[in-house]
Amino acid sequence: MQLPRTTIDHETLQNLVDTGKAVRAEVVGQAGAWGVVIKHGRSHQTLAARRGHTRLFRRFETLASYLREMGITAFHVDAAEYEASASPGDAPDRRSSVASQRMKRAHEAAAYDQWFRESVQAAIDDPRPSISDDDMRSEFEARRAALRRRSEGAVD
Repeated sequence: MQLPRTTIDHETLQNLVDTGKAVRAEVVGQAGAWGVVIKHGRSHQTLAARRGHTRLFRRFETLASYLREMGITAFHVDAAEYEASASPGDAPDRRSSVASQRMKRAHEAAAYDQWFRESVQAAIDDPRPSISDDDMRSEFEARRAALRRRSEGAVD
């Protein structure tokens, strides 16, 4: 069974159960994980995680405990496509790739920060005498003037 594209979040599901609505759950096995389809009325919705994508459970026991705590004590299990031997990387888990990207950016930022601090410290520790801003501006103005003169001479 494929998981429906429409989702239901934890709070909405809890409200349905608390108000006594007829709610049925079907646990659907996938590669290394379990998903949940919630059926109420004519609606079939996949249980969603906080960020909106499908919530997957790696352990069946965790899923069963979650449903029991919600007040859903009976559910159907479709294990036709479940692969227990599948590695966790085979299950579609956006959290791990998002976390991996976030950690990569954090490491890159830390490396850049370290390089920047070392560069600033090297400039501070440089024993050569400092040059004032006015002196540098004068020097570069003289260089620009020399370039202008040379380019005007080349045009002639």
